[in-house]
Amino acid sequence: MFLLYKKIFFAILFNTTLFIFLIVGIQNSSKKSKVNFFEIESVNLPISFIVGVSFICGSIAGCVTNLNFNNPQD
Repeated sequence: MFLLYKKIFFAILFNTTLFIFLIVGIQNSSKKSKVNFFEIESVNLPISFIVGVSFICGSIAGCVTNLNFNNPQD
């Protein structure tokens, strides 16, 4: 069970660190684009932010799918 908490803590810490670096890194980004989701259109966002958030979401999804909640022996 301790290993499960350790993995969750590491995933949260790692992805939070990536997000902070992303925010610091896009301060001078000038190229902006809109994201279309079905019929809804977002505000203008820097392209690097869109790509970075997509990477972080994939990292979170990978960490969550790797966890095994059913095995209480860990």
